[in-house]
Amino acid sequence: MNRRDFAGAIGAAALVAACRRTAPAAAAPAAEVELLEATVADLQAAMTSGQATAEGITRQYLGRIAALDRAGPAVNSLIEVNPDAEAIARERDTERKAGKLRGPLHGIPVLVKDNIDTGDRMMTSAGSLALADQPAPADADLVVRLRDAGAVLLGKTNLSEWANFRSSRSTSGWSGRGGQTRNPYVLDRNPCGSSSGTGASISASFATVGVGTETDGSIVCPSNACGLVGFKPTLGFISGKGIIPIAHSQDTAGPMARTVRDAALLMSVLAPGFAAPALDPGALKGVRLGVARQYFGGSPEHDAVMEQALAALRDAGAVLVDPADIPSVGSFGDAEYEVLLYEFKNDLDAYLAGRGPTTRYRTLADLIAFNAANAAREMPWFGQEIFEQAVKKGPLTEPAYRKARTHSLRRAGREGIDAVIAKHRLDAIVCPTGGPAWVTDWVNGDHFGKSGDSSSPAAVAGYPHVTVPAGAVAGLPVGLSFMGPASSDARMLQYAFVFEQATKARRAPTFLPAVGAAHPAA
Repeated sequence: MNRRDFAGAIGAAALVAACRRTAPAAAAPAAEVELLEATVADLQAAMTSGQATAEGITRQYLGRIAALDRAGPAVNSLIEVNPDAEAIARERDTERKAGKLRGPLHGIPVLVKDNIDTGDRMMTSAGSLALADQPAPADADLVVRLRDAGAVLLGKTNLSEWANFRSSRSTSGWSGRGGQTRNPYVLDRNPCGSSSGTGASISASFATVGVGTETDGSIVCPSNACGLVGFKPTLGFISGKGIIPIAHSQDTAGPMARTVRDAALLMSVLAPGFAAPALDPGALKGVRLGVARQYFGGSPEHDAVMEQALAALRDAGAVLVDPADIPSVGSFGDAEYEVLLYEFKNDLDAYLAGRGPTTRYRTLADLIAFNAANAAREMPWFGQEIFEQAVKKGPLTEPAYRKARTHSLRRAGREGIDAVIAKHRLDAIVCPTGGPAWVTDWVNGDHFGKSGDSSSPAAVAGYPHVTVPAGAVAGLPVGLSFMGPASSDARMLQYAFVFEQATKARRAPTFLPAVGAAHPAA
């Protein structure tokens, strides 16, 4: 784990140069382009005009990763880069010259989380040393779709080990294989998890877009903490085949991007049959949005940002129903956890059994034994009590599992989100996504603060949830969430787009060492 001092590692002039033009000029086969905050459309325009090539853009991103993720501020968001990335990019350039364009991601560098199988020279480990030298036998379904769309798979991102389902005292963004990912806005702050590496890397412009996964909060929380658009879609819209699981009743992959348009575009590639909405800036006029006040109250400063966000929604023509609290919040957490324990054991054992002969560890029990035998490397800060609880669970035919699943689904869905939408005739629910990022603390683990997070209702119900940057508290980003009923994904992205365009709240990170600190090289 690289913990080098940022102040001594890079000067102000060098940082600016690294942020903008990190690859050596001679390495790029075409002129360099601006990568900081670059969108898919920006890069496609550069390639279409001949200003840039996919190979040159890929090399620029790899240079930026070397300068800012591996060295410099050492964000540590990538667990490995793809040794074949430049070769893939050259192939996409050859196809472009021949008039063959696979789709809107043709030649665009993409990062995926290290719990998503890639059947190539990269590993798929969920951040665990147990799988660190054992490749997956084939691409996950979503990776097949990315490759077919012409994307350049740039690398794998670090994550909270086992998608943050090993210990109740864990530190988000830490894995035995990858070490600690840092928040690119303020380096001593946490990027949230478990898609921490995807959140930090896309925010820092180490790739154009990225893929995270969520069981409960693991897309929207790091997106909130890292100033991104994060989209957890309706359960089942994106195939989960080839993703290291926690629980099939809640797990989903989803886009993480710097703009709603890029998130929608990536979603259209990941989800068969999903059509990205037209993204009309006037689409909030007359839309009824319920304000879930139960998620306010974290701090006066945070609440002030959220009130400004609500004002922007009103100005855009939305009708705010305030308050419109979700009535069942707090009544299904225990049942949800029971479901996750049961499904984790069953789903993980099935996944490991299908990894093929290269994988030595075939069951959750095997992993528990590995962690115990390698405790100094795998458990220096927190244990594996969730693993130990899950391994004791029986099959999914047990009444305890069925009762917990029925209860949690009913309370989150029909008696939760659906109930408040029906009562107030709402189109969507809005609320703070979560509070500003906390200081990373390996001794005490995560501490989310008074703001908590709003992910559970949509996660348990399997409904869409999108977060959009809404502003900042002491330089730390915070997001506004839009949640809706099942299959309302396109509408949630449309509403998010209107808010994004009205506020333009996202700011690029500047890698400060601590809140309130001047730039270390200034």
